[in-house]
Amino acid sequence: MKESRRLGEGDLIVSPFGLGTSTWGTTTDFDVATSQMSTYLAAGGNLLDTADVYGDGHAERFIGRMLGAGLMRDSVVLTTKSAAVIVDGKPFADASRGYLLSALDASLSRLGTDHVDLWQVHAWDRKVPIDETLEAIDTAIASGKARFAGVCNYSGWQTAVAAVRQASKNGRPLASAQVEYSLLERGIEREVVPAAKHQSLGILPWAPLGRGVLTAKYRHGVPEKRAGSRFFKWYVGRHLNDRAAGIVEVVASVADELGVTPVSVALAWVRDRPGVVAPLVGARTTEQLEESLAGADLCLPEEHRLRLDEVSKPRRGYPEVSI
Repeated sequence: MKESRRLGEGDLIVSPFGLGTSTWGTTTDFDVATSQMSTYLAAGGNLLDTADVYGDGHAERFIGRMLGAGLMRDSVVLTTKSAAVIVDGKPFADASRGYLLSALDASLSRLGTDHVDLWQVHAWDRKVPIDETLEAIDTAIASGKARFAGVCNYSGWQTAVAAVRQASKNGRPLASAQVEYSLLERGIEREVVPAAKHQSLGILPWAPLGRGVLTAKYRHGVPEKRAGSRFFKWYVGRHLNDRAAGIVEVVASVADELGVTPVSVALAWVRDRPGVVAPLVGARTTEQLEESLAGADLCLPEEHRLRLDEVSKPRRGYPEVSI
């Protein structure tokens, strides 16, 4: 990864791909997570993304163990998230000031550090006034426990409201918006991308490989064992349809023409979209991560990029497109 990018308007300088840790503590054990971390750093990466709910806290504990075992704190831009609450397997949001600050303290304890570089509110909480949520951000930054803050999974209007309200105060402006974004999920282009651009928020795409579908591993069917999984149906199933299949075919065709993998093509496309700072690449195994990083410096020729743009073009209309 030869280049670096600025996240927001502050001094957060990050690599063009971040390392996601959502599998750590579930399908990825500590030894494999350590191998992934070493591989990522060796490739020139520095953006490490986690959350308090990943692996029920184990992802943060893994990072804390790595820091305790010699991983240099200043070698990574460390980001975590708070606000998501899992009850009986179902996600809820609690973005109240008290809960957020308590959750941040718990995250710092698991991480084994006194601060994170970027603290993100994991979900919008309709029960809590946005000003109360922003108060928690101001308190965290003033105390030195977070250097910058951002939002995650906010809609366009939610992103705009949070960013404008924060900018109207004397507090530090929001730095980022983390959202799902890939060739299979371009919905953020309607409202989130314009809102983020207007308020100078850097976009951090999660699931840049379309929840695994853009790897082309499901082109010829889904293994029976996976197809019967409730999680697979919920998480991956939404991208297994005729439209997605057509996009994957074009991705595979472009990859063949360029002599690279579909993974490299899909990641290069989203990395270079307007407003994007760093797609977050997660993997169950080190081999999967190596495949993602292998094409980190791929630059898509314009003719191929335009083909991908066209086949994945999202529906746009009123009011996004003016009359």
